[in-house]
Amino acid sequence: MKTIKLAIAGLFLMVANATQAQVSINVNIGTPPAWGPAGYSEMEYYYLPDIEAYYDVRASQFIYFGGGRWVRTTYLPRQYRNYDLYGGYKVVLTDYHGRTPYTYFDRHRVKYYKGYHGAPQRPYKARPVYGYSERRYDKRDYKHYDKHDKHDKHHDRHDDRHDDHGHGRGRR
Repeated sequence: MKTIKLAIAGLFLMVANATQAQVSINVNIGTPPAWGPAGYSEMEYYYLPDIEAYYDVRASQFIYFGGGRWVRTTYLPRQYRNYDLYGGYKVVLTDYHGRTPYTYFDRHRVKYYKGYHGAPQRPYKARPVYGYSERRYDKRDYKHYDKHDKHDKHHDRHDDRHDDHGHGRGRR
């Protein structure tokens, strides 16, 4: 029995040495939102002075005061639904770690007043452009439209010629 235990212990030690196990500690801080300021590797919260709210990067939630208490939601409240997150200034709170950044709200509100703008910021990712089509820039499309335009101009001249003779308006 003692021999079996020693054999198992020896086998365990050999396997442990052979594999050279690597231990990796991964603190998942969260991915910054596309509109978040670029250049910060470890941040937990942004303070948004224009709307006096916070953004929790780890939880992907906004924190704002509403209904007499601090509320955490995925979206901004209705009164700020048109707020431009890309254009508004974001204060990166690098000196706070915890769950309640609003503990220092009175300080943040005074130091980073509404309309506050510190150093210029660029977003983590570019602002999405809606309605953009790659096909617009395809040369074949331009040729197609050019031919179509010439064709229309020919018909317009044809129609104008007939209009001069009193044959009515429009294409045939």
